Amino acid sequence: MIRLRPGVNVTSTTVLNDGQDYTTSNLIRFLPDRDGEGLVQKMGGWVNYFGSAISSTIRALKGWADLNSNNHLGVGAESSLNVLTSGTLINITPQIQTTNSAPNFSTTSGSNIVTIVDASTTASTLNYVNFVTPVSVGGIILTGPYSIYTAAGTTYSIQATSNATSTVSNGGASYAFTTSNGLSTITCTFNDHGYSVGDQIYVGVSTTIGGVTIFGVYTILTVPTANSFTFAATNTATSTAGPTAINSGNIRADYYIAIGPQPTSTGFGVGGFGTGGFGVGTLQPSVPGTPITATNWTLDNFGQNLVACPTGGAIYYWQPDGQLQNAQIVGGNGPTVNTGIFVAMPQRQIVAFGSSFTLASDPLLVRWCDVENFTVWNGTVTNQAGSYRIPTGSKIVTGIQGPQQGLLWTDLDIWAMQYVGPPFVYGFNKIGSNCGAIALHSVGQINNDIYWMSQKQFFRLSNGGVQSVPCSVWDAVFQNLKSGNDVNGLPYTDRICCAVNSQFNEVMWFYPSANGDGENDSYVKYNTVMNVWDYGTLGRTAWIDQSVLGPPIGSGSDNWLYQHEIGNDAYVGNQATAMQSSAASGYYVIAEGDNLLFIDQVWPDMKWGGYDGTQNATVNLTFNFSAYPGDTPQTITYQMTEQTQYLTPRVRARLVQMQLSSNDVGTFWRLGGIRFRVQPDGKF
Repeated sequence: MIRLRPGVNVTSTTVLNDGQDYTTSNLIRFLPDRDGEGLVQKMGGWVNYFGSAISSTIRALKGWADLNSNNHLGVGAESSLNVLTSGTLINITPQIQTTNSAPNFSTTSGSNIVTIVDASTTASTLNYVNFVTPVSVGGIILTGPYSIYTAAGTTYSIQATSNATSTVSNGGASYAFTTSNGLSTITCTFNDHGYSVGDQIYVGVSTTIGGVTIFGVYTILTVPTANSFTFAATNTATSTAGPTAINSGNIRADYYIAIGPQPTSTGFGVGGFGTGGFGVGTLQPSVPGTPITATNWTLDNFGQNLVACPTGGAIYYWQPDGQLQNAQIVGGNGPTVNTGIFVAMPQRQIVAFGSSFTLASDPLLVRWCDVENFTVWNGTVTNQAGSYRIPTGSKIVTGIQGPQQGLLWTDLDIWAMQYVGPPFVYGFNKIGSNCGAIALHSVGQINNDIYWMSQKQFFRLSNGGVQSVPCSVWDAVFQNLKSGNDVNGLPYTDRICCAVNSQFNEVMWFYPSANGDGENDSYVKYNTVMNVWDYGTLGRTAWIDQSVLGPPIGSGSDNWLYQHEIGNDAYVGNQATAMQSSAASGYYVIAEGDNLLFIDQVWPDMKWGGYDGTQNATVNLTFNFSAYPGDTPQTITYQMTEQTQYLTPRVRARLVQMQLSSNDVGTFWRLGGIRFRVQPDGKF
């Protein structure tokens, strides 16, 4: 009897693989038996979860339940953010409007209310405004997001963080730059700036003056006056010029548009939601803006609320029973540029990584909000908000809430952030070196263990610390990754997606293959109990493990949502199709030296259907025979059913390989032990 060992091995050569290992696979899994061995069987099927495709590629999924026990699925796609509830898809995509208007700001001495006129927008108390070009007016500096306090047409007011020191009508100004010929030092005029040497500023609109282009983050070198400072450009000026105002003197503002009804009472009037524009007056209707797009998303739930962060963007929230139809920026002083987020426990705080204090991302910066209040992000002695900069690596790739601590991966290392309470709130420790993550969604948790894919290896974090996970299909993965960048300039490997299927103790990684179109079209799978691998072709761009919504849900490269481990078929859209399952052994050496053997009978041993179900599977069994490893094999294929008693190949050979495959609809199979009848047949 021939009984194959569980797991696929593609790293061994033909000689080293003695035929006891599988060498190829597709859409199969290994199931442990009572002897601790594993039997190969057809993978579980999937069905469409929603009746139509999403309009663009899905990059993140999140299942959660609200306080009314309604189950929801958050769907982050490249051109939309959606919530699927009871079969209804709700578009909650954040909207934004960008204006470039002449400064028209008014202040009253001793008051923090600033009145603004922007003829390019229709203001609403539902909205937030983010000043990309900082504004100095009446002794106040305005930069970052503010909730709109009152609104009437093109006029609105906000509440600054300090009171004005003078009364100004229809004024305000942003940066103005001056260059000196032959020097890289730039002088910036900005009244009442309040900066100190070593502070960083962000120039959000590219400005060219004196042969120098100014854009991005700069560190302040000197502060000659309360109204000026200097910083160093990346090249020397070719002329003395200026002062030249940023953005031609106009103020660039991003309006975060919230679409909602006109309630008669105040919304969000308790807890962290009771500040700013949500705490006063009657909410005014919004004029729609432009839906944002994203290359990727991170999604989590903050209690019953969905929180979402498009990569490189702000953090948004959506309440299932709230007044807003679409997701709105968390507001307050939340960071507006982030790589991703997760909700940390036990204190329920949003943790943002690759975050920002200015309008530019700091790739190694971690920020977190106050406990139970995602509108407060600047740490003080009276709250538990804060920040920390990871000191190793070039960027934070991803982060998750682990079983007992937050975990952050740079491109080089893994760090733990452990809640320690005030005043430091979190303690940070590097717990693994040279084991960074390859992509934002390359990490998964099964039971209390964390698994992730790095640039050239797989790793596990368990009670024993960080360990590499030897991979017997390494060649099929790391030699088969799509190289290069997509149209957005991002590596194709950024799309790699970890998929945990805890029902079967499996962790999968979907990845773009070398010869594919750049989207995830292949997978590698690890059984954490049996420590065995297999691989195959299947495209999934996002995934969640079993949740309040039932078995795992994955999004296909065809933009459909599929629920897995249901039935035995591979749905394409809303059509059931045959699953192309297959597995092949290595070559058995059935004779040594110059001896040949004659194989005249083979007795299959299979389960042909599910327990107490119809035993109607049809399985193809292909034999590849050869005398020498380099020979072109002789191939014979048989169709087997439950009625098949034996096969009669009648072949002389030294080496033999078996391959199982199936392509019928609605069936299941599992392989047992196959027996051969052989006898010597001379020498060759």
